[in-house]
Amino acid sequence: MASRTSKFYKENPEARKKRNDYQKKYNRKDMQIRKRVELNKINRKAGTYGNGDGLDVSHKKSGGTEMESQSKNRARNRSRK
Repeated sequence: MASRTSKFYKENPEARKKRNDYQKKYNRKDMQIRKRVELNKINRKAGTYGNGDGLDVSHKKSGGTEMESQSKNRARNRSRK
């Protein structure tokens, strides 16, 4: 049961390549690397990094972090149609 976006990129290889190229560039930005490193460090300290428990470290509006399910953390702030 794939999402609409997943189906689109599966059927449009040129669009998928364009998106992947953009994502590679975006994820190499210093800001993104620092953010990822910080969250990975907290996740390791909590003992949940790579153990398959389905939890992420999430940034909160107050500036702190908190453990949260991956699905809720990654679904927030995405565009909706």
